[in-house]
Amino acid sequence: MPTRNINLTAEQDAFVEEIVRAGKYQDASEAMRDAVRGLQHRIRTEDLKLDILRSQLQAGIDALDRGDFIEIEEADLDAALDALVDGNR
Repeated sequence: MPTRNINLTAEQDAFVEEIVRAGKYQDASEAMRDAVRGLQHRIRTEDLKLDILRSQLQAGIDALDRGDFIEIEEADLDAALDALVDGNR
């Protein structure tokens, strides 16, 4: 297994030491591997959320290009937004 040196803050080091002492991990390396897996998962999740957001944005742009929208007067905006929120509950 490759070896890598990392620098932790005193607080991070104390946390790793604490969870190892508590028996949650066999050693600091195991804890750090789990932390990296968590980071990988978070990054993948964020990437998927961005992909979904981009897809929804493109769907909105496509709808605008087709003229598939309604115009709402500024005075009616609050009521229209409230109706959308109520409809999604």
